[in-house]
Amino acid sequence: MTMPSLFIPHGGGPCFFMNPGAEPDPMWRPMRDYLAGLIASLPEKPRAVLLISGHWEEEDATLHFGNGQPLLYDYHGFPPHTYQLQWAAPGAPDVAARAAELLGQSGFATGIERTRGWDHGVFIPMMVAVPGADIPLVQMSLQTALDPAEHVAMGRALSALRDEGVLIIGSGMSFHNLRERGPQVVPASTVWDAALTDAVTDSDPKRRAARAIDWEALANARYAHPREEHLLPLMVALGAGGEDLAHLDWRGEVLGWAVSAYRFG
Repeated sequence: MTMPSLFIPHGGGPCFFMNPGAEPDPMWRPMRDYLAGLIASLPEKPRAVLLISGHWEEEDATLHFGNGQPLLYDYHGFPPHTYQLQWAAPGAPDVAARAAELLGQSGFATGIERTRGWDHGVFIPMMVAVPGADIPLVQMSLQTALDPAEHVAMGRALSALRDEGVLIIGSGMSFHNLRERGPQVVPASTVWDAALTDAVTDSDPKRRAARAIDWEALANARYAHPREEHLLPLMVALGAGGEDLAHLDWRGEVLGWAVSAYRFG
């Protein structure tokens, strides 16, 4: 069974877990509920997840061959208990090796990592999506050059994994300007979100990829992403989607930001 590829929002810091034993802030609940339903929405349970987070960059695409422990609490100023959160899914070195093989066949140099902890772009959404931590996971880095065309091509190279039971997830935020928050942001973020959604759900796969690669031409692009590291996981997911149909999977609003998730396949 072929898995889709996904671009998901991972929220802000440990946003879903700020109140131990209680519901998150109402603002974050719709996003939490979307993430909680991800696995049930798939054609079958994946044998592994390959996840690209906006919080890890290396010169070459780097595959994590370990189990991501201890976790990397790469957020600041949150309650002490949020630095004790745990998500101990196993790694999947066989999937990491296969991903490195596929990238190599497409001309990409790859790196190997074994000891870096999974960052919060991994464990925060996955604690919601896979609370039992019972699906093996491989994290892959972005490239520090932040070239959108290269990240689309990386996704294309990895697309064969979808036929091997691997769910490819890009984890970022479709809007990510930390200096702009509040109701005054809504109009501009809504215009950006509509432009992005129109581009990445284009029914023509070649045109879709070209429009995504040229994302800076979209309305309010640099307002939405002063730096594009939280958008590039979308490029990998889009590339992995190949010629399959693209869908808006979820849309919500947090911090005054219009935020969307996308599904390919």
